[in-house]
Amino acid sequence: MVCTLYVLRSNKSPRFYIGVTEVIETRVLKHNAGDVRSTKAYRPWALVYQETFSTKKEARQRELQLKNNYQIRKKLFEKIIRVQPGLL
Repeated sequence: MVCTLYVLRSNKSPRFYIGVTEVIETRVLKHNAGDVRSTKAYRPWALVYQETFSTKKEARQRELQLKNNYQIRKKLFEKIIRVQPGLL
């Protein structure tokens, strides 16, 4: 089962959201429909980054690495902003 780590960027505020899913298109639609409590207030969201893993365990480990390590997370967000400067 292929699993995707994804990063969303709010179009409403300077916020990012990191998550893991098996079906990225459906998950982004749920975020933008307001079906995810933690992201509902900052809709709409844009998918700005994704990494694919062969197992859910690997994707979840990467998610926890990003969520628990400020320096690694900050570097990733800076990379995203450099590649997509119109996000700010």
